[in-house]
Amino acid sequence: MKSLLTRQRRINPVYLSFMAVSFMTGVAGALQAPTLSLFLTREVQVSPFWVGLFFTINAIAGIVVSLLMAKRSDNQGDRRNLILFCCLMATLNALLFAFNRHYLTLVTLGVFLSALASVSIPQVFALAREYADQSAREVVMFSSVMRAQLSLAWVIGPPLSFALALNYGFVTLFCVAAGIFLLSMLLVWRTLPSVPRVVVSPEEVLTQLSPWKDSQVRLLFIASVTMWACNTMYIIDMPLYISTTLGLPEKLAGLLMGTAAGLEIPIMLLAGHYARRTGKRNLMLLALVAAMVFYLGLVMFQSRTALMVLQLFNAAFVGIIAGIGMLWFQDLMPGRAGAATTLFTTSISTGMIIAGIIQGTMSERFGHESVYWLALGLAVLALGLASRVRDVVDS
Repeated sequence: MKSLLTRQRRINPVYLSFMAVSFMTGVAGALQAPTLSLFLTREVQVSPFWVGLFFTINAIAGIVVSLLMAKRSDNQGDRRNLILFCCLMATLNALLFAFNRHYLTLVTLGVFLSALASVSIPQVFALAREYADQSAREVVMFSSVMRAQLSLAWVIGPPLSFALALNYGFVTLFCVAAGIFLLSMLLVWRTLPSVPRVVVSPEEVLTQLSPWKDSQVRLLFIASVTMWACNTMYIIDMPLYISTTLGLPEKLAGLLMGTAAGLEIPIMLLAGHYARRTGKRNLMLLALVAAMVFYLGLVMFQSRTALMVLQLFNAAFVGIIAGIGMLWFQDLMPGRAGAATTLFTTSISTGMIIAGIIQGTMSERFGHESVYWLALGLAVLALGLASRVRDVVDS
């Protein structure tokens, strides 16, 4: 009887709402991102260079807007209202892409709306953390389960994205994404709580600048940027590589992305379980070795079966660096988890910017295979950089 009451107490409807919102917004994003390069190439009819430039501008805008919005959200206003606003911008952005085929409009207004929309998921996680702290509940496990919802969304989203785009067209695809964002808005408005703002002191803000003075943190930041540049180059280029170079069905690209995302979930859990025993540094080095095998395999093997098997190495790479990488930053910056997490997420965005420039240039001048040879070289570079960063043993 006592265990039953405990289980009922743990089934918090607000927590379930957070899970639902993170999953739905994740699915909506996973519907749009995988086919974006195909959309720009086929519907907007631009060259690979302009495709890469679009991703670069989108990443830069995302960094600037997220920093401005995050600063405001931490100091004033109701975070839930900001989430509603971002979901509304995401809805308008999806509708713009559904009915507009003008590159200049998409790369300006579309990128601006996309940048505002990209703030929604981080703000959902921030609101969830504040609610968990206020309600004196377990924070780490709750956050881990929410991250799993995003991974699950990327299991479902990419295959569905290609199925909708190829069978029903991009108008249907983006309209479905817009509908999911509208449902998310309704769920946020009806179920998510408003949490009183926690004021950050000026001293705490200033401490975020000091990590750059640590050579180990700088080294890990450069390594992380390099890792995420490799991964983003693959995400941008792979749908085009599958269809134009290998001559394989376009829907295979969505299946590959979904398979990798599904494998990432158990790998994330296993990496977290063995991190204390093996060490975060060793796990990160193992992830980079997996990346080297993956990128080499992409140019060495071209069958569907081989590409599916290679997703295990892709999942090992991304699954480990996505979870352990952030923890490694936090270990190197004790007592400054917020600043450490900011550096980690900034490294992802910076990697996206670099990847957008490199992918468009390399694929247009030297072909799509050159992208993966370069990714292999960058993975080797990241391995060398990460091996020079010290490990921090958990006490």
